[in-house]
Amino acid sequence: MAPIHRLTATDLPRLRQFWRERWGEEIMIAHGAEFGPENVSGFIALNGNDWVGLVTFVFNESECEIISLDSLTQNEGVGTALVNAVAEEARQLQCRRVFLSTTNDNLRSLGFYQKRGFVLSALHSNAVEETRKRKPSIPLIGENGIPLRDEIELEMALTPDPSPK
Repeated sequence: MAPIHRLTATDLPRLRQFWRERWGEEIMIAHGAEFGPENVSGFIALNGNDWVGLVTFVFNESECEIISLDSLTQNEGVGTALVNAVAEEARQLQCRRVFLSTTNDNLRSLGFYQKRGFVLSALHSNAVEETRKRKPSIPLIGENGIPLRDEIELEMALTPDPSPK
């Protein structure tokens, strides 16, 4: 398993490049909110000096929102380790849940998160149309030939950290 390290300010140029390569732009938009590299926290999975995984997230009051998750290797536990790192930090900060949005075409992501304890919590019909106005690089047709239209929110309820403070 690749070691997990906290994203730091010195990683921001690489984060910008990573998002451009993986997501087409260096901004993320979820539920109408825009997120840039300077507005997120994150963890990086490393193989030597190479990034093999990245998760970015933000804290809002008693919630933690995952903004992006990328694993460059499949079935090696990188994505799971990154999600677990976020959930552990959220528990320590006494968040009541971790949540995220994905799109209706992303069947792999929907399966991944549900296998790790996330449940479907909201459907935002046609939300991608609004997002596409601000991020025109989003295609009309997504993975598996499915029209890219909706945002699906998933959440994991957190129990408080049982360790004494």
